[in-house]
Amino acid sequence: MALFSTYNRLPVSVKQAEGTIVEDIDGKKYLDFGSGIGVVNLGHRNPAVQEAVEKQLNSYWHVSNLYHVPIQEEVATQITKHSVGDYVFFCNSGAEANEAAIKLARKVTGKKTVITFKQSFHGRTFATMAATGQEKVKDGFGPMLESFVYATYNDITSVQHKVDENTAAIMLEVIQGEGGVIPADTTFLAQVSELCKEKNILLIVDEIQTGMGRTGKKFAYEHYGIEPDIFTLAKGLGNGLPVGAMVAKKEYAHAFGPGSHASTFGGNPIAMAAAKAVTETIFTDEFLQDVKEIATYLSEQLIENIQPLAYVKEIRQKGMMIGIACHAPVAPIMQKMLDKGVFVLNAGESVIRLLPPLVVTKKEIDQVVGLLKETIESL
Repeated sequence: MALFSTYNRLPVSVKQAEGTIVEDIDGKKYLDFGSGIGVVNLGHRNPAVQEAVEKQLNSYWHVSNLYHVPIQEEVATQITKHSVGDYVFFCNSGAEANEAAIKLARKVTGKKTVITFKQSFHGRTFATMAATGQEKVKDGFGPMLESFVYATYNDITSVQHKVDENTAAIMLEVIQGEGGVIPADTTFLAQVSELCKEKNILLIVDEIQTGMGRTGKKFAYEHYGIEPDIFTLAKGLGNGLPVGAMVAKKEYAHAFGPGSHASTFGGNPIAMAAAKAVTETIFTDEFLQDVKEIATYLSEQLIENIQPLAYVKEIRQKGMMIGIACHAPVAPIMQKMLDKGVFVLNAGESVIRLLPPLVVTKKEIDQVVGLLKETIESL
């Protein structure tokens, strides 16, 4: 093997995928209820995305950001038209988007400290690793950057105690994904938003996993009635092609002028073609209504069939983002579901995470919920 072993890879070698189905090299088919960790929101090889990418492949692949790439402006306009943001910086991943957000906040305010939260996850670069509130991500890498302090999620008093004259921003996920699928309390987020306004602190919302229709709205912050100064996107934005975006309000645009920040591959035309097709699909009322309806059906099935099981502690759900908290480790459940032909994820040691494609059917939900019930009962 020539690859670094940075992943504990499961015993599946993928041959092809389409829609909600992944097929391995032995011909076994799997229902994908992880969506590539919340990436292929429109399903594998979505026809509209594939057509857009193929069209762009026949035009041009890269010219660098020294020149105008019109499709970048088209995608940026789609994002800003449907959000509270005004300007977009394109990059290649969620970690890069969060790096850009941190840099922008520090440059705009002239301050150095960013408050994040315990159990948060923001990436694995040095800044985003330091921003992440989980020690396991940092083990072995020596001293972290000193610009981050960690408050307790859903505890406004904890946040207030961390604020001082050096606080540039508060950075959070409105639903902590890797931390266990933990939704923010509505009152807590309102209080954080007010605190930011009162103390002239920027509010950064990490929408890497929660954005692009995953929760039944375009962006998860919409559920809470708050307006971030900056928010970040990736994962579902490209439906499988690598793309990230940092979005900010117009009053901060001056801080990111020529030479202030850059990315060689950021806004790559192929990735932009995918993102354009994604936004044109997801940013419609009809599509989001379908997501809400299928999410309601999934919730009903989980409450009826999974919640009563003794192994299960709690089900946490926002749209198509589900955490099934259990009383014991879930690794055996993941392996048994894999054996039965279903991809599921974990979020920590004792939470099963379901991130099905937003185009999943009721029949597929019934199949997975039935297999999940059978698997948990067998334990």
